[in-house]
Amino acid sequence: MDRLSADLMRKRPVKVMSIFGTRPEAIKMAPLVKELEGREEFESYCCVTAQHRQMLDGVLEIFQLKPQFDLDIMEQRQTLSTITTKCLLGLEKVFEQLRPDLVLVHGDTSTTFAGALAAFYQKIYIGHVEAGLRTGDKYSPFPEEMNRSLVGRLADLHFCPTPANRENLEREGISKGLYVTGNTVIDALQTTVKKGYHFTTEVLNRIDYEKKKVVLVTCHRRENYGQPMEQIMSALGQLARRYPQELELIYPVHLSPVVQEVAHRHLDGLANAHLIGPLAADEMHNLMARSYLVMTDSGGLQEEAPALGKPVLVLRQETERPEAVQAGTVKIAGVDARHILDLAVELMESPKAYRQMAHAVNPYGDGQACRRIADAIAYEFGLSDRAPEEFQAKN
Repeated sequence: MDRLSADLMRKRPVKVMSIFGTRPEAIKMAPLVKELEGREEFESYCCVTAQHRQMLDGVLEIFQLKPQFDLDIMEQRQTLSTITTKCLLGLEKVFEQLRPDLVLVHGDTSTTFAGALAAFYQKIYIGHVEAGLRTGDKYSPFPEEMNRSLVGRLADLHFCPTPANRENLEREGISKGLYVTGNTVIDALQTTVKKGYHFTTEVLNRIDYEKKKVVLVTCHRRENYGQPMEQIMSALGQLARRYPQELELIYPVHLSPVVQEVAHRHLDGLANAHLIGPLAADEMHNLMARSYLVMTDSGGLQEEAPALGKPVLVLRQETERPEAVQAGTVKIAGVDARHILDLAVELMESPKAYRQMAHAVNPYGDGQACRRIADAIAYEFGLSDRAPEEFQAKN
């Protein structure tokens, strides 16, 4: 868009509401909320849906965030439909009470889609943080791919982590309000990763990170349920048994009963496989910083690990984050046990292969994404005459 409408231009302060509901959203939005709170041109508000209650609360505590609104929607056996409808109804009341000038949503969750849709119904401007990621398959990841695409049609401002994300939107006919900012998760890492960090999960303090090759695993996505997850867990078990002395496999297991059952069936009884509970954001970031290799079907870890110089094997058939694949810090391992094992063994045994992936190329950010987003909002609302400079990855 060619700046925002005249009725809001030069309005000071701009009333901005940030909305999120899950742990990954909270990690990436927390530094942005802090940036907005620290600038006089903004009146910053935070609304959480608590789509994920316990894991969300841990992040709020780490970043010392106190939301002004909490929908507290989480219930047992919640579905995509219940999450979406409860978000819509709750946000309708919040918007009628506060009437923000701009709503910020992040990424691809059901909270993200419902937040954007609720703002659209109220004719409130929408900013999409982490915009433009695509796989091209509407069912993978599910429902995230369509959530992102639909929010892209609703949003007025699109804060893209990389130039490739902006190009995805341009191919879809979106040409206004596009900003390349880097990813806010890099900003978050600068806060959470610390030397001499002491873990609250005691087993993590007993591992010799200097002498052992620590493989950090996460695996929980819906599209991997069934045979793909059986294959992944089989590969992990074979990897642990192949290197009983050299390797320590650490797997913070998702709370999903489906994931718990498969993980324990394949990995229980292996002395060097540690199945632990979900970790707080700061614990996960510091564990990643000390790890040798990351194996994951998560999206966020594909951004975080390259920023820490850690190779990543993606336990999926595709990724909406191709920049790290192109940079060489990420490889698509897929969901075939033999292929996963072959790639992991290569990284365990070939120093050259490891160095090629671990080189310090960071395609996702420089720790200044939140500043760029805030500057872009100020520019769009006529509080600044200068648009922010674009993020450019440095090789």
